Amino acid sequence: MAMSANLSTHGETIRQPIGSRGEPASNNGNLESGDNRAALEAGLKTVLHVGCGAPHPELLHARFRTPEWKELRLDIDPDCRPDIIASLTDMSAVPTASVDAVWSSHNVEHLFAHEVPIALAEFLRVLKPGGLAYVTLPDLQQIAEFVVADRLDDVTYVSAAGPITALDCIFGFGAPIAEGNEFMAHKTGFTKTSLRRRLIEAGFQSVEVTVSPFNLWAEAIKG
Repeated sequence: MAMSANLSTHGETIRQPIGSRGEPASNNGNLESGDNRAALEAGLKTVLHVGCGAPHPELLHARFRTPEWKELRLDIDPDCRPDIIASLTDMSAVPTASVDAVWSSHNVEHLFAHEVPIALAEFLRVLKPGGLAYVTLPDLQQIAEFVVADRLDDVTYVSAAGPITALDCIFGFGAPIAEGNEFMAHKTGFTKTSLRRRLIEAGFQSVEVTVSPFNLWAEAIKG
């Protein structure tokens, strides 16, 4: 798994959203409240950063770190102090067709396989027509080469969180899991072909998936 500090996302309930300073957000934390209303009035585009993790500017992809974008942070873990506390499978606190992009970095693989279509349907629902879902996650096809070569415990690369082995890529980053953070466990996986298929099945009109070392990158457009 290509680890970054933002790997905490999942659960089955939506809790009371909190604002940027930790107070309860008005209007259920939706896009019509607080800073997000101001962003709309200023003509900014909104990117919903799902599984955002703790606040850190570099966790938001560089393509969204430009003046025309406003970040809306969503995470299941209240300790991350997101704008909205929710799981990927139930983002009902986010209005339909209300955001211009969804950024998902290494969290879809933390869902069970049967939950993936639900989460992708939620990505599609919250996007405006023509909106972009930008998704990155581990490429099991590349990782399988380590397994076939009997190199399961070998380091595939070094992330900001530390060395990542092939075993970590398959099952989740072992160190935080050992400390009790079960959100870090992987429950499913993808290849280039399977990720593209899941996005098309979810209803995205245009899907392109590219490969980088140990990772997949999908750009999916809502029709």
